Formats: sequence, C-alpha cells, structure tokens
Amino acid sequence: MQRNRAVFAFIGALIAAPIAAPIVAPAGAQQVVPTDGPYKVLKSAKVGGEGGTDYIYADVAGRKLYIPRGAVRADTVRGTPATPARITVFNLDDLSPLGEILTAPNSQGNGAVVDSKSGHGFASSRPALTMFDTKTMQVLKSIPIDSGFGPDGIFMDDFSGRVYVGSHPTKDVMVINAADGSVAGRIDLGGVPEQNVSDDKGTLYFILQDQPGSIAVVDTKSMKTTKHYAIGDHGRCNGLAIDVKNKVLFAACAAGGAPPAAGQPAVAPTPALIMVSATDGKILGELPLPAGNDGAAFNQSTMEAFITMGNGIMTVVKEKSPTSFEVEQQVGTINGARTIAFDSKTGHIFVMSVERGAAPPPTPGGRGGAGPVVPGSFTIQMIGKP
Repeated sequence: MQRNRAVFAFIGALIAAPIAAPIVAPAGAQQVVPTDGPYKVLKSAKVGGEGGTDYIYADVAGRKLYIPRGAVRADTVRGTPATPARITVFNLDDLSPLGEILTAPNSQGNGAVVDSKSGHGFASSRPALTMFDTKTMQVLKSIPIDSGFGPDGIFMDDFSGRVYVGSHPTKDVMVINAADGSVAGRIDLGGVPEQNVSDDKGTLYFILQDQPGSIAVVDTKSMKTTKHYAIGDHGRCNGLAIDVKNKVLFAACAAGGAPPAAGQPAVAPTPALIMVSATDGKILGELPLPAGNDGAAFNQSTMEAFITMGNGIMTVVKEKSPTSFEVEQQVGTINGARTIAFDSKTGHIFVMSVERGAAPPPTPGGRGGAGPVVPGSFTIQMIGKP
C-alpha cells in the first residue's frame, strides 16, 4: 500500500465540522463530483501529529481506532524535536485521543490489528513486528522478521485466531498466533499482497497488486494457497471487501486494459471495482471508479460496499442481488483519503488524510508533484448516515 510519507506538525484540537476540501482528480482519473445521498461526513477530527501513515483500523469490540505513525527526525529549521514511531489510539465513537503505543525500537508500522479474545494487538512494523496489550497500551514483545520481509498489510482472522502480515518483496504472508505472538509459518501467495478478507469459515482471500491482478485463495488450516482467481486485465489492485452471506468479493483496482505495446505511449488508467464469486472466481460484474484506492469495506446489514480513493471521493456500491450492483452515491471526503476502516456496530466509515497547499508546476515533459502538507492538518473523518 502506498504510504503517506509527508511530515505533519502536531495540533491536538478536535474539530466537529466537516472539512471543505476541493475534489481534484489525479491525472488519468475521471472527474467525479460528490452526489446527494444518505452518507455524510459526520465528524472531522484535526489531530495533527508527526509521521507518515498507511492503514487505519477500527476495533469494534474495544471501541478504539488505531493509526500507526512513522518516526520523524528532528528538524532544526522548524525547531521540531524527533518523533518516535508509534500507534496513535482514538475513541471510536467521538475520535477523542486515548494515547499512544510506541512500536518496536526503531520500527515504522504500516498497520495495526487487535485480537479481542486475547486482548493482544499487533503492528506490521519494521525491522520487527510489534505485539502490545490493548488495555495498558504497552508493548509486550517484538517479533523478529527476515531482512527481506517487508511488513505491510495486516489482518486478524478471528476464525483461525491468527494474524496475517503481508510482504511485498517476498510475495507472502507471515502467520502469527494471536494468543502468544509465536510465528506459525509463512504462506507463499504467488503475487504482491494488499488487502485481504475472511469468509469466517477458514478461507482467506488476498488481493494481489500485480498486473494483471488476481485474488489468492488461502486455506488457513493447511496454510497454503489453493488457487488464484483471475480478474481480467485489471491491475494495481489494493482494496478487497467481502459479502460473506452471498460469497461475493469486491476487488478495487487502479488500472485496467492491456498494457501498451513496446514503444507505444502509456495508456490512461481505468480504475474499476470488480465483483467476483468467492466460490469459483467467476466475474459477476464491473463498475468504474473515479480513482485508485487503498481500501474497501462491506456492510453486511445494508448490503453496501465502500471504496475510498485519493481524489477525495468514497464510492458507495449497492448490492441489489448477488449478480446485480450499482453505484449508489459518491461521497466527498478529504483529498488523499485512500485507506478505510469500518465499524460494524454503528455503520460508520473512517478515513484519514492531510490538507495540502498548491502543487508545484510540472517539470518539462513530466508530471507535477504533490503540494506541501499544511502543518497540523492530519485529520480523521467519520462518515455515516445522520
């Protein structure tokens, strides 16, 4: 998953009103305007803080929101001290800050998950994974990893009682027993893993970022990849959600179409959401998306899928039947809010990002970079039905 490596200045204030952020589509993405519908930004918390971010995680049972933040070196020009890598913790109901958990020494985490049964939490940090106590918010142990293993996506599977940590460089996942933090082994996925989901019966599904992309099907008992589901010529896939009842997978991909022939100009990406049967891999449908994303979620109660994108849009897709799907709403969020967390108790969706200043002009023959981060602008948004 693409990490936001920008440096943010600390501000502790909470702001209840939604942020008015312009919706700007990145190059190659379609321009989409937010539409009216049932979902609104209910609350924006400008929490500030130094360090890059990636995944956001909602602990539904413990009512906490976890966001890892990267370490930052001291800046003598700005006069800011060094900031250690840590996991910032917030109240899931009102977004008030609850504290911080320092990750393994000299580590930088991409994501965090919680096992409600044991009360243990885990962070996909490097150069060692971090295990912590969710009540005391203290580190319990560091879990060693190989130098070539690059912790990224992380998932807690309640059925198996294990944590699964994906690695881009090695194209596999490390399996951790949540009860004691012991390593159960590694599973070769045959591709670059991003988000994954469970059927709650012993099968996991991993979206693979390769071009063309696919979905790896993993048996948790044998700890083996049993098959791959092809998803056409789509690639750069990051988000994956599941309708457990009807066995439908929602794969969010940033690129589509065959790659250009040698010597031909690059083709503009065509982001899409592909609906796939979790039973046999059959493609059930496809809908366009306004940009690339880093996360997806599904609300089993409302039969809706949510896909958050970096252009300040969250697409809501309604599953009318196991073979019929339609875009229900385009919700305006803060620009750059690509990752997502879902609270199944309240139906709230959580995203996060920063505000940016004007982007610099593009270099000759190139594309312009991102604008500078507005100090203290790191913000969490809660989205739902008023």
